[in-house]
Amino acid sequence: MSAADLWTYRDTTATTTDFAGYKVEALDGSIGSVDEATNEAGGSYLVIDTGPWIFGKKVMLPAGIIDRVDSADETVYVNRMKDEIKDAPEFDEDRYRDTQYRDELAGYYGPGGPGYRDWI
Repeated sequence: MSAADLWTYRDTTATTTDFAGYKVEALDGSIGSVDEATNEAGGSYLVIDTGPWIFGKKVMLPAGIIDRVDSADETVYVNRMKDEIKDAPEFDEDRYRDTQYRDELAGYYGPGGPGYRDWI
């Protein structure tokens, strides 16, 4: 997965759905719910509210790590373990639109980063 692919939904039908309020499931269980989602070309992401699981931490997940979406159950499945998301940089409300911040997240989730995972 290239850095550009990291910010693009794998499933193009996902770009027409508002995921706010959907549950989020990691490979090893629930991690919270979608607080915000965007459908920006080449810059799509989800902001996840992890709730009490990690003491209310919010994280920004690039759209490219979404494995699949179950619209009937309003659940987004991501291709990461809970600890990989827990250890991700915390969502920075002041910087989340900045290229440098997104580059930092790409360094974490992208190839060679500690939060990187090949598709299973």
